[in-house]
Amino acid sequence: MTSTIQTLPTEVVYLITAGEVIDSFAAVVRELVENSLDAGATRIVISLWPQHWKVRVADNGCGMNWDDLQQAVIAHSTSKIYVSEDLWKITSLGFRGEALHSLATLADLEILSRPMGEYEGWQVFYNDAGEIIEQKVAAIAPGTVVTVNNLFANCPARRQGLPNSNQQMKAVQLIIQQIALCHPQITFQVWQNDKQWFTICPAASVGKLIPQILTQIKPGDLKEEVLEIPDSESKITLVIGLPDRCHRHRPDWVKIAINGRMIKCPELEQTIFSVFHKTLPRDRYPVCFLHLTVSPDQINWNRNPSKTEIYLHEVEYWQEKVTEAINQSIRISEANIKESIHTSRVSDLLKVAESKGSYNFKSTTENNQNQSYLTAVAQVNKMYIVAEHPGGIWLIEQHIAHERVLYERLCDNWKILPVETPIILYQLSPNQVEQLQRINLDIEPFGEQLWAVRNIPEMLKNREDIAEALLELSWGGDLQTAQVALACRSAIRNGTPMTLPEMQQLLNDWQNTRNPRTCPHGRPIYLSLEESSLSRFFRRHWVIGKSHGI
Repeated sequence: MTSTIQTLPTEVVYLITAGEVIDSFAAVVRELVENSLDAGATRIVISLWPQHWKVRVADNGCGMNWDDLQQAVIAHSTSKIYVSEDLWKITSLGFRGEALHSLATLADLEILSRPMGEYEGWQVFYNDAGEIIEQKVAAIAPGTVVTVNNLFANCPARRQGLPNSNQQMKAVQLIIQQIALCHPQITFQVWQNDKQWFTICPAASVGKLIPQILTQIKPGDLKEEVLEIPDSESKITLVIGLPDRCHRHRPDWVKIAINGRMIKCPELEQTIFSVFHKTLPRDRYPVCFLHLTVSPDQINWNRNPSKTEIYLHEVEYWQEKVTEAINQSIRISEANIKESIHTSRVSDLLKVAESKGSYNFKSTTENNQNQSYLTAVAQVNKMYIVAEHPGGIWLIEQHIAHERVLYERLCDNWKILPVETPIILYQLSPNQVEQLQRINLDIEPFGEQLWAVRNIPEMLKNREDIAEALLELSWGGDLQTAQVALACRSAIRNGTPMTLPEMQQLLNDWQNTRNPRTCPHGRPIYLSLEESSLSRFFRRHWVIGKSHGI
């Protein structure tokens, strides 16, 4: 059998970003695991001995024959590409043919491999030039085991410049988790100093894998969408943490992958943060994993040796598609109303309700003719709307639901109207004046410590507290902040009685917003109680006669 691994022509080598990045344990693990994935492995075992500067990666991939093993460690030898045109149609994780050669120059390298269909394998040792110095026939299951020993032994300065072993192991864990997110169907088993460290089990989808990594997140906290792009082989796989259920203190869990590899893409990251803006509490950040599957000719991987930075064609197009996918995931519709049910806190809520004896609300009996998957049935304490649907009941806080409706209307249709009689404001600071001008209001001096505002936002035109609202808008922030403040001031106040038609109209308007789960400040708008949970609470599985001892 001939080798599929060939040395690249000189003209192709010159086109490649030089210098495979082998600068840590994590980099070694990354390169070897990616080779295993390219070999079709479904189970990868990583063993680490940090005190001995040793790494071993074993897989059940396609393996290498003797001819492959002779070529594998020579500089710029690869089975992934052959000519310069291949650089623009890369479908593998590796392609430069530098990783194994770089490891041979930095450590003692041993490869044990047997291809599928052959009866024996080979154990091969290499020198720092990538040449074989010892080989022997070996008994091994189909697959490959690569052992890197005495890493950086010939580069003591590099060893001294590395973080301590605990920090390096954290970096290894992060690398494996990132790769697992891109390949959820693979089993990863990790050992440290001959003791099992952690395992990532295969999952049907990345959304079902994430709770293994973020253990505080429950499956019901996540929403997964797959958006197929018409007339192409491209698709978007998106997993988000529902903003009313989970978020982060740091922007550390917005992760982006393209064609099986985690990458850095500031443009798409910013798009994700922008879509979630005003749906999360202050200083909170989303949980979001985005995986783009795109045609290889739309990507240039040859930007950085670590392959984490790329050139992506038509970035604006993908920003638009990602925005569309996130908005679709956040919306509540009849199709996903079952997924909108809160499950993690229902049992606690029912225990509280049981201890207090009853709920305190006044029911209304008016019939509702408006077709909606949420039907208003009552108002509780002039603050919450009780709504029913076939799966249970919801409580919606009226003020922040209306705030969400008004905020999106303001964003979509921000209008400034002139007023016949100017609104007079007193004792404004220069910063307040600048702020009102920043949101496009016409303001000018009207006397000592007096200012005249000659136009106002349309939503304030019929209000009696226009001056107070303008003062609130003058206290800083950008236009979006002003819109949030205006929506909050204009929304129905808690404590306001509402008729059943008014409640139903608010529910209809709220259901049609783009981000109905939270208000612009990030507070959850609704609480859902599933019918099955209510059934358990009221013991409807009891047989009435027997339950009374009859």
